[in-house]
Amino acid sequence: MTDEIATNRKALRDFHILERYEAGVELRGTEVKSIRLGKLNISDAFARVERGQVWLYNMDVQIYEKASFSQHEPRRTRRLLLHKREILKLFAHTQQKGLALPVLRAYWKESRVKIEIGVGKGKTKGDQREDLKEKAVKRETQKVVSSFNRKHG
Repeated sequence: MTDEIATNRKALRDFHILERYEAGVELRGTEVKSIRLGKLNISDAFARVERGQVWLYNMDVQIYEKASFSQHEPRRTRRLLLHKREILKLFAHTQQKGLALPVLRAYWKESRVKIEIGVGKGKTKGDQREDLKEKAVKRETQKVVSSFNRKHG
């Protein structure tokens, strides 16, 4: 059971994704309740490897309104839970020039919040234009195929 919570379409637009990793997130109780209500924004979120651990920055979890006395900071840094081998791979990737770790999506997996991070190489404006052209061509061919199938199908 994997239910999508949020996707980062901006990251897919701005980066060529070379590899993908699934990571757990260290959360507080009010954060989980707020995420269950859908109050999560990962559009600017990214990860960094620091001191042998992977940290998540700029993930915005809105405040849970019904919390009694303890509340969480909406944009605090959160630790990502990965295997040591994966952390070492990510550290090696981040040492290369031009590679970043954007957050691609957040989802539920067996009542746990998981984050998919990618190793991304930044796209240039020309690359983004090429992607738009390919998308337009694909859309046009799909229209032609569907109209042909309607007439002859």
